[in-house]
Amino acid sequence: MALEMRIKCEKCAAELAASSEAYICSYECTFCANCASEIKAMCPNCGGELVRRPRRAEDKTVASL
Repeated sequence: MALEMRIKCEKCAAELAASSEAYICSYECTFCANCASEIKAMCPNCGGELVRRPRRAEDKTVASL
């Protein structure tokens, strides 16, 4: 199951490309690096820990498993 890869920060609405540095909680609430730092890596929605979201290549090619 792939991550949703949301395209905007939930706090400041900054645009987040798939290759951008972003932080997510286990529910995929998504924040830019600046906002994640401001909220001390704690999700304001669920209280969960924010971790760095994996970057997705801009190329849409997906490896076959």
